[in-house]
This record gives sequence, structure tokens and C-alpha cells, in this order.
Amino acid sequence: MKTRYILAICCLPSFATAGLASDGDDARRFTAERVFDLEYADDPQISPDGSTIIYARKSMDRFTDQVVSDLWTIDTRSGSQRPLVSGQGSSSSVRWSPDGNRVIYLTSTNGKPDLRLRYQDSGDSFSLTQLEQGPGAPVWSPDGKSVAFSMLVPDEPATFAKPPKSPEGADWAKPMRIIDDLVFRFDGAGYLPKGKTQIFTLSAEGGTPRQVTHGENGFDAPQWLGNDALLVTGNEAEDADLDPIESEIYRVDLASETVTALTQRDGPDFAPIVSPNGTRIAYRGYDDKLKSYQQSDVYVMGPDGSGVQNLTANFDRSIDAIAWRPDGRALVGQTEVDGILTLVSIDLSGNVRNLVSDIGGTSLGRPYASGSFSVASKAGGSSPMIAYTKGSSNRPAEVALTRGSGNGRQLTRLNEDALGRLDLARIEEIKVASTHDGREIEAWVALPPNFRPDGTFPMILEIHGGPNTMYGPYFAAEIQRYAAEGYVTVYANPRGSTGYGESFAQLIDLDYPGHDHDDLMSVVDALLAKNYVSKDRLFITGGSGGGVLTAWAVGKTNRFAAAATVKPVINWTSMALAGDIARFVSRHWFRAQPWEQPAEYWRRSPLSIVNNVKTPTMVMVGEADWRTPAWEAEQFYTALKVQNVDTVLVRVPGASHLIARRPSQLIAKVDNIMGWFAKYDPVQKPETED
Repeated sequence: MKTRYILAICCLPSFATAGLASDGDDARRFTAERVFDLEYADDPQISPDGSTIIYARKSMDRFTDQVVSDLWTIDTRSGSQRPLVSGQGSSSSVRWSPDGNRVIYLTSTNGKPDLRLRYQDSGDSFSLTQLEQGPGAPVWSPDGKSVAFSMLVPDEPATFAKPPKSPEGADWAKPMRIIDDLVFRFDGAGYLPKGKTQIFTLSAEGGTPRQVTHGENGFDAPQWLGNDALLVTGNEAEDADLDPIESEIYRVDLASETVTALTQRDGPDFAPIVSPNGTRIAYRGYDDKLKSYQQSDVYVMGPDGSGVQNLTANFDRSIDAIAWRPDGRALVGQTEVDGILTLVSIDLSGNVRNLVSDIGGTSLGRPYASGSFSVASKAGGSSPMIAYTKGSSNRPAEVALTRGSGNGRQLTRLNEDALGRLDLARIEEIKVASTHDGREIEAWVALPPNFRPDGTFPMILEIHGGPNTMYGPYFAAEIQRYAAEGYVTVYANPRGSTGYGESFAQLIDLDYPGHDHDDLMSVVDALLAKNYVSKDRLFITGGSGGGVLTAWAVGKTNRFAAAATVKPVINWTSMALAGDIARFVSRHWFRAQPWEQPAEYWRRSPLSIVNNVKTPTMVMVGEADWRTPAWEAEQFYTALKVQNVDTVLVRVPGASHLIARRPSQLIAKVDNIMGWFAKYDPVQKPETED
């Protein structure tokens, strides 16, 4: 007799879900193909007067297997909706003109990047200019006469020889690729073109863009300071590549193209926005203390860089986005607070108070805290009109509107047709004391529709990446798929997670993966104590930082029936020398190079304890992943293989670190993991043949 198992990236094994799901009709389950039915709202932009919201309505195209983005409008009084730009390829980054009569947005036309302007009264639109490179971050001037944006300016490629001219029609090899930059490829972009991002301005009536910055290291993220100057972010240090997080805010005088630094400290200063009356600049940043994680504070300064004031020095959370209130007396900020993405008010005296606690929902695959908002710039009053993405445990992001404080009025119902009649997992919050030091660890449990606390259910521990990120009680297709097939799925925020204060996030500084393992095993123990799951049917998985902790866990314990480590770091030495964020790893996570502290790099590498692994472990990675490159996964796979540990290597063709970017990849990722788990589930009986 021999057992036959099939693991293919596009095919769900026949045994993957057998016996796990309830016996009910598939019509009420969140089955794999339902991923293609999902939609979500993103980047809601409210008009200056608050009358209209334009948002990106994102959906799954079954034919191209891509997430596509159309632009839709919402009348904030009546709630009526209609498409604005649809069926023309993905459109994004819509921004209102100051008078609210026009919008600009990014799209593509005939396969080329396009920056378009649309008149709201007539619906007419036109391309502002012809572009060979993709523009980014378009912003209007205060008078509405100009637009600024960023764009790559190519350099001449490095070369040491002039190749002979090939004969017409000859099929010669491609020319040599000569690399002389420290960062020469990046995840999601592949090998980077030679060049730097610079800032351009352009008439709102169209024409030829004017390049206004020429720095050797480039500039990004333009904002207007009046109509005659720009604020930009960049790093003009001589060895900028060696300090990857360093940045300053610069003023660019458009008449002379003079560039003047407004900030000077050691650490990043970025994302400037100008107050409505032009007298203050708010921005984010921090003093770089070479920690693995450092919180961003909100500062204000004068237009010349004077009078710097830290507004959030006493607020122990990082601020991730800001916008001015129309009266200029306070800012609205987005932050993570104890597992919940939250909007707060930050006044000019440094007082911080909560406004909205249901923002989120734009991370479709896993339950990361992710969302966005905008503020009506001319709606008036001390209570601003705020459009935001509303997150919840049973729906992806919707558009909501609030008037200053309190969870807002939901304006969209994008998934009632797809999810309204399904039996989705119920999300339960638990808090557990870590066996390491008694510290409270927050977690959420997705309970299958047929759940009962009888100690028989299989469990999946799903671990977030980062490691400095945060999960929350948000809809996630991957979690719902696991639950739909009968798994009790638990996900937690172990030490190092954001949203619980800077000291909690820094508990892993110079010690990652450290004691995250104790936190996570404490969560598993809590589910066993609740009689939620069977001790013989425990499974573990996670991606990126979660892949690290999965590989670390199977080297620490044999309690799991099977594991799936996804896009992990296995060897910190190779990561610190070949990943796209290699310099950040050595400078901030280790504060030494591998040859300076080889023992420390080895101590924290899952490869150092791979000899302990007995757990059957799947290793999965994208073939175009440059964040945790494929050779990381391959090292673990080979180490397991030579020790006769059951393992399989799953390579995802064309996938970057965002391994489930395409809908079919999300389905294949989850279903192959469940197929692997089913193979080692003692309750499952795979088919056998002679």
C-alpha cells in the first residue's frame, strides 16, 4: 500500500477539507471560489465642501486574475452612488481640486501611465501630459492652477565597455547588467531601473511637465507651500543608502529651484502637510536611536522650519497618517490602539482624544489593521466631516462618514450580495497572560459556524508578519476560509506587535524571534484550557515574520501535527546581505554586520535549531520575492529534507513577498496549506491505493 498526496499551486487536493466542514450546503459556506466575489472600498476622498465622496471600488477580475480598481462617487446627503471611472483599467489616487470642480487621478491608457483631469460638471476628462514613467503622489496647488507629482528620472546605465553593433536580425544575448547601487532590486518591483525619483509641476490645463528637483538621491511626496513653493521629502546625505530611514523635509522655491532643508535631525522627517492658513507645517518623524522599532510622533513647525513642537510626545502610540482640521486648530490622526485602528484628534497643545474606532478593512487576505481617511477641507466648524474605510469582523472595507467623532454612518454595502447569506466565522477576543513574564497578550479566535466547545476541533495558529505590525478583529478571507473548512483559527499580537505602546513593540529589540514563542504557546494553551480544540489536531502557519516564528516554533516544540512556514527568514546572515531591506536589518535589527557578530546572527536564525525539527513542515515562497528571497525558504527545505523530516517546497510563480496579491494565489495558498494539514490530521483518512 502507498499513500498518494498531491500538492499543486493551482489544485486543491481531494483530501484537503474532507470531514472538516459542516455537512450543510456549500451555498452557505465561504468556499474558495467566493474570494472572486469580494469587493472592498479604499482611499475615500471627500470633496472640500463635504457633499461628495470619491472612492476606489476594488474587485476581483476572474478573467485577468487581478484586483481592479474603479472610481465611484457617493452623495453624502442622499447616499446615492454611481460610477465615475470604470472599465478603463485600474484607476487610483483621485484628488479633488481646491474648488471641488475638478479631480485628478492616475490610470493607464493604451498600456501607458496616465495622469488625467476630470471636470465634475460635464464629466469630460483628458490626459494632462504624455508620460513614459509612472507618476506618483499628484497634488493640487492651492489656487488650482497647477499639479505637482513625483516621477522616476532615468540615468544612463553603468557600463565599462561599448559592445559591437549586432547585425540586423541577429539574435544576440542581452547586454550585461552592471550594478553599482546598494539597493538594486526591491520586492514588488524587481530589478530597479537606473535613476532617481524627482518632483515635477504641470499646468492644470495640461502641457509639458517641468522638473523642479535634481538631487543626486532624489525627492518624493510633494506638498504645496503656497502657490510658489513645494515641500518635498528626501535624503541628501552623501551615503544615503547606508542610512535607509533617514529623511528631511525640504522647501523648493519654484522660481529659482533652490532647495532648502527645513529639518536637520538624525532620523526620519516626512509627510508634511500645510495648515489651512499656511502658517504651520505638520509632519511626522522621530529621533533615530537605531532601534528595531520606533514610533512616529506628530510635529508642527513654521514655514521656515522654526518653532518645532512635538504634539504627541505624551501619546504612546505611533501616528500613521495626519490631516488638518478645516479650522487649523487641530489635526486628525490615524493610529493603532490595542488591536483597533483608530482616528484621533490632536490639538496644538498636544491633547489627544479618540474620534473613530471602526476604521480598517483594506487588508483582504489577513486581518491586518489597514485603512484610510480624508477630511473635508472647507466644510467648516470644529467638528470636521471625515470619510473613512469602515472595518468589521464580517465584511471587508466599506465607506463611512462621521461628523467629528463617534463611529460614522456606513454609506456602502459592497458585499451583502456575496456574504449576506453565508455562515461566517464568529470572532471572539481573548486575552492571555504570557508564560514568559505574565504580560497580557491579545488574540482573536475565529470560530467555525458549527463550532461547539467539545475539544474535538482542529486548530490553526496563524501568525502575523512584520514583526512590528498588528492584527485586529477584521474580516480576512484567509481566516474565513480556514473557519469555513472547520478549523478553529486563532491569531494574536505577541510582543513586538504595534498598537500597544513603544515599549511593548521594543521587547523584541535585539532578541527577535525571542519570547514571541512563549506568548504564542500561551495562546494555544488557553484554547486547550477552554476545550475549544483537540491537543492532537494543532497546526501552525504564518507569513514573513510569521514564517520566522513558525520555523522557530517547530524547532522549539513538537506539539503541532503539521506546520506551514510561508516566505520566512531562515538565515539572518543571508537576509542581511541579500534581501531588499538588507541595510535596515543590519543597522536596526542587529546593529552590526554578520562578520562582526556571527554568533548573534546564528543565535536568532531558525536554521540554528533546525536539527530539533520533527514536525512535518511545508515551506512556501514566491519566486519573485525579494524581501525574504526564495533561497531563505530553500535553506530550510533542504535542511529538513536531509534530516528525513517530512517537507515540501511550494514555489509560487511570479509572486512577490505579497504572495497572495492575485485572487487565485490567495485561494491556492490557503487551500494548499489546508491540504498539507489534512495529510497529518489524525482524524483525516486520506485515500490510499495499492
